[in-house]
Amino acid sequence: MDLIINFTPTGMIPTKAMTPYVPISVQEIIEDVHRAVEIGITMVHLHARDEATGEPSYEAATYEKIIAGIRSFSQDLVICVSLSGRNFKGLEQRSEVLRLDGDVKPDMGSLTLSSLNFNKVASVNAPDMVQALAREMKARGIAPELEAFDAGMINYARYLEKKQLISAPFYFNLLLGNIACAQADLLHAGIMIRDLPLRSYWSLAGIGDFQVPMNSVAIAMGGGVRVGLEDNIYYDRGRTRLATNADLLRRVHTIAEANERSLMTSAVLRRKLELEAGNGRYGRRRGAEMVPGTGNL
Repeated sequence: MDLIINFTPTGMIPTKAMTPYVPISVQEIIEDVHRAVEIGITMVHLHARDEATGEPSYEAATYEKIIAGIRSFSQDLVICVSLSGRNFKGLEQRSEVLRLDGDVKPDMGSLTLSSLNFNKVASVNAPDMVQALAREMKARGIAPELEAFDAGMINYARYLEKKQLISAPFYFNLLLGNIACAQADLLHAGIMIRDLPLRSYWSLAGIGDFQVPMNSVAIAMGGGVRVGLEDNIYYDRGRTRLATNADLLRRVHTIAEANERSLMTSAVLRRKLELEAGNGRYGRRRGAEMVPGTGNL
């Protein structure tokens, strides 16, 4: 299968004080995504930042500017917006971006499947919140980007499927190397991949120093990758060189070429995830959730 490259340019943590290369403003994010499209990506996972403070933002108005800017040069790039609970606790805040429509409607929204601890902060995702976000995405025709930091979260995805809050085909980001979750090794990765529901596509992400090893494993195993400054701001393990998003993407392409993996286009991913075709039509195709599972992909 061709390689899914899920580009994560900004995240919630990197600041200009940490690295001058992280895109913060609307225009910086748009320009970094434009450069990424030219290098080659399949989808983008967006975080918005407040234009005045640089702090994470949930506001739909900011996401609208970013999405409109991206779609001015790429009409079919699969766009996922963050619904993170790390900084924002209320359902109204976390789901506000899901109300965007028309040419600025997101195709997907991130859905972290349980609460977890990072190094210095908790990301709280209570069961009622996870289910409410899933329900809102289903109602709006937006596909969930399922984020799993350990095997238990995959089990919770199966539970959501039984409750008919999410439906195949699925796309999972498997994030490894966080201190309180699954570690970045072959055993943890293998168990999580084994436990995925039928009709699942997946990408591996590695936190910090583990980005390159997990991207390499995923490419070798036939999976996808999640890559960008959201997860890792350095180019080398010695942390002597700050990376740009373009640096990280070009390296992934080099690894993919060595493994004879071609890039999956956005158009192909749209068909596989039963999304609208882009070019003015976005989100999950109506009625797609009724398609029954037909086996592992």
